[in-house]
Amino acid sequence: MTQPQEVIKYCPKCGSGDFIYDGSKSFKCQTCQFHFFINSACAVAALIVNDNGELLLTRRACEPNIGMLDLPGGFVDPMERAEQSTIREIKEELNLEITEMQFIASYPNEYVFSGYTVFTIDLAFLCKVKNFDNMHAQDDISGFEFIKPDDIDFNDVSSSSIKNIINAYKKLI
Repeated sequence: MTQPQEVIKYCPKCGSGDFIYDGSKSFKCQTCQFHFFINSACAVAALIVNDNGELLLTRRACEPNIGMLDLPGGFVDPMERAEQSTIREIKEELNLEITEMQFIASYPNEYVFSGYTVFTIDLAFLCKVKNFDNMHAQDDISGFEFIKPDDIDFNDVSSSSIKNIINAYKKLI
């Protein structure tokens, strides 16, 4: 019971309980006529490869999917460009400085947080970094590891979108 129609019961504008789900992607308040759409939130993921051709993967430090493998990245802040968000997130999580980036692919995902499904569109960027000298886990990751793309255990990867992004990268190389 994490889908928006199962969680949202009252109009966020007037508080009325007469907030009707249309069955696809929006709610409409029968009292104040407020129309609320369920849209995808934007998130970014960085594909960073070392000189040995190994992909940098992180371990999630918090729910959802605590302890599982993930790509470094996170949510795009309001009014922030996806590229700027990628630079910010990689600095926050790993203390790395991105020097180049190239868009690779995007995939939809369902991110369940606090008992609520947030639909996301995850944008993947292939990134080069200045160096790995001062890299350390911080923010919402507990650790990191470099793994050859063909050796990644997809049962240990946190979400379908990250699996899809890694597979898209594997087709490129």
